[in-house]
Amino acid sequence: MKFVLGSENQAKKRAVVQIVKRFLENSTITSASVPSSVSAQPMSAKETRQGAINRSIATAKDAYGIGLEGGVHMMGDTMYLCNWGALTTPEGKTFTAAGAQIPLPEELADEIHRGKELGEVVDAYFKKQNVRMAEGAMGMLTAQLVPRDALFEHIMQLLIGQLLYSKSLQS
Repeated sequence: MKFVLGSENQAKKRAVVQIVKRFLENSTITSASVPSSVSAQPMSAKETRQGAINRSIATAKDAYGIGLEGGVHMMGDTMYLCNWGALTTPEGKTFTAAGAQIPLPEELADEIHRGKELGEVVDAYFKKQNVRMAEGAMGMLTAQLVPRDALFEHIMQLLIGQLLYSKSLQS
């Protein structure tokens, strides 16, 4: 099977490679930078999910397209991290799944409300660079217990699991 990830983000690449290699041996995995066609900082679970779907569809020409997207959403007065994934088959069927969510500290949420992107806010807050390519906000806010690639690995397991289940129904 041929898979194409709709992102060049290193944490997302690691997650896809880890899960595809584990569950679908002899598969090939490439990546391509494609637009999410949503806001640079998705501000709802719906928008974050749509970004993942858009990336997966854009890369599913002659392959299984994968889109992984991070965003935030409000629940009451609290801003939460959210992450979504989508897998689109070459035939056009799309599977979606979401990952764990945790509240953002108010200092970070306030900056995002002012129009900044999560990645730049997290970099400034933790005085690091390119956190989104490594441990991600989730990793930083969980003392490295749940780094970004592990979060996306879980989403990939949900996506691949749905794909395999769907194929078992066709047998």
